[in-house]
Amino acid sequence: MSKLINISELSKKLNLIDMKNKKPLNYVLRYWEREFKEIKPKKINNRRYYTSHQVETIRMIKFLLKNKGMTIKGVKNLLNFGSNKLDDYNPHSLKTKYIKDYFSKKSKKLLKKVNKIKKYGKKNTS
Repeated sequence: MSKLINISELSKKLNLIDMKNKKPLNYVLRYWEREFKEIKPKKINNRRYYTSHQVETIRMIKFLLKNKGMTIKGVKNLLNFGSNKLDDYNPHSLKTKYIKDYFSKKSKKLLKKVNKIKKYGKKNTS
C-alpha cells in the first residue's frame, strides 16, 4: 500500500503556503477537488488523504495553472484529452517541461543539502 498524504502536508509539499502567517492554503486543494474529477481523496475520519498518483496529478495541475498560466478550463481539456500521456517523447511538450522543472527543483534541493553537509557535517579531528 502506498503512503497517504493529508491535505496540509500536500499543501506544504506544493508550496501552497500563505506568506503572512505561514499556514497551508488547503482551500486551494479543496477547490481543485471540485473542479477536477481526477482528484478524489480518500476521506478517513473526515480528513482528506491523497495517494501518490493523485499527488502527481495535482502537481501537474499546479504546474499548468501557476507556472504555465493556463486556465482551469484549459487544464481540464488537456487532462480529459489525455495529451499529457501522448506527448512523452516530444521534447517541447508540457509534460517534458513539467518533468524538467520538477527535476531541476529536486536537484537544487539536493545540492543545498550536500553543501550543508560539506560545510557543517565534518567533525574536527584535532
